[in-house]
Amino acid sequence: MSLISMKFLTFVAVAVIGYYLIPKKYQWVWLLAFSYIYYASSGMKYLVFLLYTTVVTYGTARLIYGADQKFADQKEKIKTYKKSIMLLALLLDFGMLAVLKYTNFTISNINTLFHTDIRMVKFLLPLGISFYTFQSVGYILDVYWKRYEPEKNIFKFALFVSFFPQILQGPIGRYSNLAHQFYEEHSFDFMRIERGVQRVLWGFFKKMVIADTAAVFVDAIFDQYQTYNGLAIFGVLAYSAQLYGDFSGGMDVVIGIASMFGIEMDENFKRPYFSISITDFWHRWHITLGTWMKDYLFYPLSLSKGMGKFGKFAKKTFGKTYGRALPICVANIVVFLVVGIWHGAAWKFIVYGLYNGLIIGFSGLMAKNYREWKKKLKINDKSNGWHIFQIVRTFILVNISWFFDRADTIPQAFTMMKNAVTVWKPAQILDISVGMAGLMYTIIALIILGLGCVVQFIVSYEQEKNVDVQGAIDKKAKLVKWAVYVMLLVAIAILGMPPNSSGGFIYAQF
Repeated sequence: MSLISMKFLTFVAVAVIGYYLIPKKYQWVWLLAFSYIYYASSGMKYLVFLLYTTVVTYGTARLIYGADQKFADQKEKIKTYKKSIMLLALLLDFGMLAVLKYTNFTISNINTLFHTDIRMVKFLLPLGISFYTFQSVGYILDVYWKRYEPEKNIFKFALFVSFFPQILQGPIGRYSNLAHQFYEEHSFDFMRIERGVQRVLWGFFKKMVIADTAAVFVDAIFDQYQTYNGLAIFGVLAYSAQLYGDFSGGMDVVIGIASMFGIEMDENFKRPYFSISITDFWHRWHITLGTWMKDYLFYPLSLSKGMGKFGKFAKKTFGKTYGRALPICVANIVVFLVVGIWHGAAWKFIVYGLYNGLIIGFSGLMAKNYREWKKKLKINDKSNGWHIFQIVRTFILVNISWFFDRADTIPQAFTMMKNAVTVWKPAQILDISVGMAGLMYTIIALIILGLGCVVQFIVSYEQEKNVDVQGAIDKKAKLVKWAVYVMLLVAIAILGMPPNSSGGFIYAQF
């Protein structure tokens, strides 16, 4: 059930109406029922995997919490028991994810290396499995670290894992932030519903007008990169627009729908194309994945005994400055290697992750040198010129990474990078047909894409200046507000690509 289908909107409308009509104490039960109905709509067989993660995570969390009572004052035994259960939970949750997503990738590489002929395995790949697995593992680790007590009611915990707006593509939520919102009683608030609808409409605009229009050109250029060899730059720029419009637009829809139920989810984007460094970019892009990696992988790794020993060795060998930076550099590379693997079972994603990790790691290593060079060159950190330079530099570095993310293979990515700076044939764009409309619609589609990006830029620019755009609209007269809503609806209906033209949201496949 696609997030941009009438079927889904009807489903949401029924869920919202019923949510405020039933007795408030049963609202969380209503959400749980609709969450399971929604997930089952993609196939009843997928429910097995969702139930598996829910039961494993709930059960192991309860075992970890119960260790203090089970072993009384036996501190060492309690510590060993808790750690064993925690590792078992990680093995069971991540193990299922690894088997389903990476078995055939492993087999393929074994066949290539050892010239074997091991058959591929046909696995089901449940929608959104990476998102709800990471959310569940974060819960287990928080319980293990005693950040909060585990949920006693398995059905209430099941809602945390399966909440239908977020289950397919995040954001990756924290139990401490969501639990009280899920289970407390909510009264009907028209303003909250209206703001939720605003957010959903804006998400549809970004998805259907910007992302899906860009997708037509992206697919043609990347899928036929040898034919459209003079459009590599346009292809990767269009992919930047597509990916951002698709993912952030999806988040707007998710967050908007959740807010209609009185549930405020974590923001997942903060105008990433205004970033001044790759580190800043990852603080703004897919924020909940970044914070998950920071809290559950980066900190435990960088503060581990092994990394401490490495830090001491680095200080003795390379001096205090580089010695302090190297462990952090290594931790960042490991984190982004995992980010790459999370994105998919392909070497191109591993290269994508390492690319980001190496840039961030190297930047940290050279931080002191950069400060000294800027001082010698008399560069004013506060100047607008330097700020714009940083944004443009970061945008270029990000777009280089998008080649690996979108290309089918690593050689293709490098070929397109080469073409981007050696071959320029803009007229080739007119050879790309746009759906059923064919070549006659190509120019119009380019104009729509351009205008959509301009609107997105203006809104983002205002938000970057700390302007609450949504709040500003709310303060306008009703006539003005409804004019904005009608304009968005008309733009989506007339300028947007048909819902079935692009195959759903990109990140839902993870």
